[in-house]
Amino acid sequence: MEFDAGRLPAGVSVGHWTDARGLTGCTVLLVPGGAMGGVDVRGGAPGTINTDGLRPGTVTEQAHAILLTGGSTFGLSATAGVLRYLEERGVGMAFGTVGVPIVAGAVIFDLLAGDPAARPGPDAGYAACEAATTSPGQGAVGAGTGASVAKAGGNQPCPGGVGVASAEAGGAVVAAVMVANSLGGIWDDDRHEWVAPLTAWDYSSPMIGGNTTIGAVVTDAVLTKEQAVRVAAVAHDGIARAVRPAHTLYDGDTMFCLATGAVRAPLDAVEAVAAQVVARAIAAGVRAAQP
Repeated sequence: MEFDAGRLPAGVSVGHWTDARGLTGCTVLLVPGGAMGGVDVRGGAPGTINTDGLRPGTVTEQAHAILLTGGSTFGLSATAGVLRYLEERGVGMAFGTVGVPIVAGAVIFDLLAGDPAARPGPDAGYAACEAATTSPGQGAVGAGTGASVAKAGGNQPCPGGVGVASAEAGGAVVAAVMVANSLGGIWDDDRHEWVAPLTAWDYSSPMIGGNTTIGAVVTDAVLTKEQAVRVAAVAHDGIARAVRPAHTLYDGDTMFCLATGAVRAPLDAVEAVAAQVVARAIAAGVRAAQP
């Protein structure tokens, strides 16, 4: 399988806002044309916004943006800036004469990395949208700025970060944009080596609330809402491949899926590749953040 770190599906862009002094930031995935959305939230300490609307049985099917942000739940205020950016451009789900952009998001806890009073807000969300590109940066940028990994049991943490990876699945592009901020160490499943190892294996004293791996799988495959939710669920297998341990009580691991619906591809192929690109993106992002 050929991987391409720089390829996103057509109509999808990614932007970062970075606070290098406060050690926080946010990352936005933009799909102005709309994409079928799904989500799967795991771990015991999630922080999310508007995820219920992406579950089966709700009226909302398409999403226009996903916010991945630092600042813990304070960082969710950046959603307002993403909404403003999209509304100014006439993007939204039509309700009569009003268009409402559909934006969902998730947070990492980075308040202890730098200035705890530094959190992404509405202007940060707007700026991340303005910076959106089809070739986003990786490492300690955006939501990965204050991220850290391998924090279990007194281990000396390593920098986390934002990673991107993509591959083809039955003719469709499947890409992952991931933010690694985990309790566990980071394993490169392709190279069969640690990127950020745990030198201490005592999980009895975790940094409560200080962990989480979040991200999104974006594809140009045709998916129903139920299938998008399933891809988001299977994508968690990629977290489990790269983050060891993953999905603990102290992590808020959350995966989104966005499908633009331009290409017909087998669902099982999309699912399999989704897990692979998630694992690869996590390893790539943490490796890019290392000094």
